[in-house]
Amino acid sequence: MRQPASQPFRPRVIGHNDHNVVVAVRTHHESPKLKSGMSDLRQVEELLPGLSRGEKALLLRLVVQDLDDAFPGIDSTPGVCGGEPCIVRSRIPVWALEQSRRLGISEDALLHSYPALRAEDLVNAWAYVRSHRTEIEDQIRENEDA
Repeated sequence: MRQPASQPFRPRVIGHNDHNVVVAVRTHHESPKLKSGMSDLRQVEELLPGLSRGEKALLLRLVVQDLDDAFPGIDSTPGVCGGEPCIVRSRIPVWALEQSRRLGISEDALLHSYPALRAEDLVNAWAYVRSHRTEIEDQIRENEDA
């Protein structure tokens, strides 16, 4: 059902859950629903131009929030290194790599010191540090005090 010509169509971001951003079409007289037969991404692409700046900011915030814990190559497992974020396939905590970097140890030296470590692992670790600076600084401080 299309809206009357007197009221322009205006899609709205109306909700989300903890795992997915849900974008729905809401017109003046309709209940929210997704169009059938289209991929979710395609629907978002079509709805995006009609969203206000505030709605786009909300959508972006929801996407970033959904991706916040998605750091490839970094894993936090309860019972492994106290649940601290580590490089996958290893027990090398991200905080230890960051502390080494702060102490002036080069990436080449880190790769040589940890044979299982790859350059890609360091890239992932540095990205994690940038996004979780306070957490990493707290872990460094806790381990210095221990």
